[in-house]
Amino acid sequence: MTKDFDALKNIHKIHMIGIGGVSMSGIALILKKDGFEVTGSDKNYGDMIDILESNGIPVYIGSNADLVKDADVVVYTSAINQHDPEFVRAKSLGIPTYERAKFLGLLLTSYKKPICICGTHGKTTTTSMVSSIFIDAGMDPNVQVGSKYEKLNNSNYRLGNSEYFILEACEYVDSFLNFPHHCATVLNIEAEHLDYFSDIEDIKKSFKKFILMLPQDGILIINQDDTNCMDVLNDVKDELQKKSVRIFKFSLSDPDAYIYAENFKCNMKGFYSFDVTDPRNGKSYHFYLTVPGIHNVYDALAAITTCQAYGIDFKDMQESLSKFCGAKRRFEYKKTIAEGVELYDDYAHHPTEIKATLSAAKQKEHNRIIAVFQPHTYSRTKELLADFANAFVDADIVYLMDIYAAREIDDGTISSRDVADLVSKNGTETYYIPSLEEIAQEIKKTVKPGDIVLSIGAGNVTHLADYFDDIKPKEK
Repeated sequence: MTKDFDALKNIHKIHMIGIGGVSMSGIALILKKDGFEVTGSDKNYGDMIDILESNGIPVYIGSNADLVKDADVVVYTSAINQHDPEFVRAKSLGIPTYERAKFLGLLLTSYKKPICICGTHGKTTTTSMVSSIFIDAGMDPNVQVGSKYEKLNNSNYRLGNSEYFILEACEYVDSFLNFPHHCATVLNIEAEHLDYFSDIEDIKKSFKKFILMLPQDGILIINQDDTNCMDVLNDVKDELQKKSVRIFKFSLSDPDAYIYAENFKCNMKGFYSFDVTDPRNGKSYHFYLTVPGIHNVYDALAAITTCQAYGIDFKDMQESLSKFCGAKRRFEYKKTIAEGVELYDDYAHHPTEIKATLSAAKQKEHNRIIAVFQPHTYSRTKELLADFANAFVDADIVYLMDIYAAREIDDGTISSRDVADLVSKNGTETYYIPSLEEIAQEIKKTVKPGDIVLSIGAGNVTHLADYFDDIKPKEK
């Protein structure tokens, strides 16, 4: 065993319900590589199942109560039904059960310096950037991120041999409050997950609790340009000062921030370059990104600020970020589907994220932008309907699929037609077509050279590319 997990002494076999999820699978692989016997189940087959099984972790598709009988511990995702046969059997046998976030929190207690990246948007990209820089700087971090990434051998985790654990930490159901952390990097705070939080003030309370968990001499990295972030900081700064927490602010342009960017340029691919001054010696460094959009500049600044707080040289950060090619499903190029027509895929499912994705597409050389969007959860669609209506201003054509229910049940009060009607009223050519296959057929009939096609959403809209052949561009 490569890591001494104090919280798991005398534990040999761990069963995981919902093992195919992006976080659960990463935990499973870390445990397996650390010498534990790991088994799992999931109600659906996904690409992570192949990876788990290839690493010697047997996975049962469906539910089978007999799977837990020999387990020392059962870990479950919050998405499971509490009447799940495996969960019920574990309870009846007196086997300790842990919700995913609580269990991950136990693992984190074995690391001296967990670095938690949180915020409404940009967590996956920023976590990937910070991880890349740490790896390239030879700091051998442990990592768990919410998407596969090339630097992690196209996986979503890394098992290192250091005191650092870099983690994507989500606020949904207050899960990040389970994670002890030496550093909190707060990217932004917006209204989101309103099926759990009552309003933006409730969300800000959760972030306050998270920040106040920082230990003596901990580190806070926070976005100076975000009003909600600054509200939260003003409410907790006195308590942080008592604990000697070091606070580093980053900004897109404000020189009062510890780290800020200047001399912006954007090329025809939508890639930004900018300068950042090292406040420790006054030397300026030029950064060039190969992921599009101004939102990725914010992510890069958060990464730069986090890494400099741990003493990484700016030159190392500069080189690492110049090679950063993005995480899976973050403006990911999928294929060329017709002559001069590229299809990209993006996980954006909040109005702010959709705006950022389409803005990035608009900055690329293009003819038209064709967006295929699948709303994610009824509650989010209903609560943020007006914002969704205004999120597609940079698209020329929008196709709306049915809402991806995820963990929810349709109560009949909201549908994708409502989104389509409002987007259309804003002047964007919009169509409601439930079937992904039918949307693909429409695109094939109407696409023109130079168009950019984007599949957008957290559901199965990501499979749009499967309905197109990959057309090799003609040699010039």
